[in-house]
Amino acid sequence: MATTTGQCLCGMVRYRVTGPLGEVRYCHCRMCRRATGSAFSANAPVPVERFALLAGAESIREYEASPGAFRCFCGNCGSPVFARLARDPGHVRIRLGGLEAPDGVVVTGHVWTESKADWFTIQDDLPQHRHGFG
Repeated sequence: MATTTGQCLCGMVRYRVTGPLGEVRYCHCRMCRRATGSAFSANAPVPVERFALLAGAESIREYEASPGAFRCFCGNCGSPVFARLARDPGHVRIRLGGLEAPDGVVVTGHVWTESKADWFTIQDDLPQHRHGFG
């Protein structure tokens, strides 16, 4: 089974994902743009039993961006690492920017495009959803 590792910018938080990543989505919502300082975030759901913090668990800080939605980041360098939703305790949503060499990444679309940055143009043929999937 494939294993992918990742870390935050300073390397204090290190983690491992065993097995495939879930469907990757590019999220253009205002909160993701603000949290990443970029046009969108790239996220993939992973079952919690396949995600392991290898180092730096004590450095993880959480911010409840909206009720039941927690953005988890390194308290030292501020790098976003993952998110968790109270309504879906069986998964974390990995921020792909911290992964070393993810295998089998399948991007399934752009979500929350109604909030897309005016200065960014989507130039691929992936499905675009004004809101989230479903």
